[in-house]
Amino acid sequence: MSPRPKKLRHCEGQFCGRAFKPTGTPLPELEQLSLFRDELEALRLCDCEGLTQEEAGARMGVSRGTIQRIITGARKKTAQALSEGQALVFVDTES
Repeated sequence: MSPRPKKLRHCEGQFCGRAFKPTGTPLPELEQLSLFRDELEALRLCDCEGLTQEEAGARMGVSRGTIQRIITGARKKTAQALSEGQALVFVDTES
């Protein structure tokens, strides 16, 4: 039995291929964490725009529970990168 297909997530902005990293260290020398487009969008909607998870889910076309799961992972990756001096690399989709 195969898993249910992933629902299309509506995301704004074009950040793929960019990275956020500590200054002074070249990107190839840093440990890199992938922050997927939907994770960045969930962070932007909930933390920058101040939307509730339910409102963010409606904007992205997914459920509140999905937003909660996405944003939990995104916040963990962001905190890890900031506290451990790692690079966040913005990528389009999970592979």
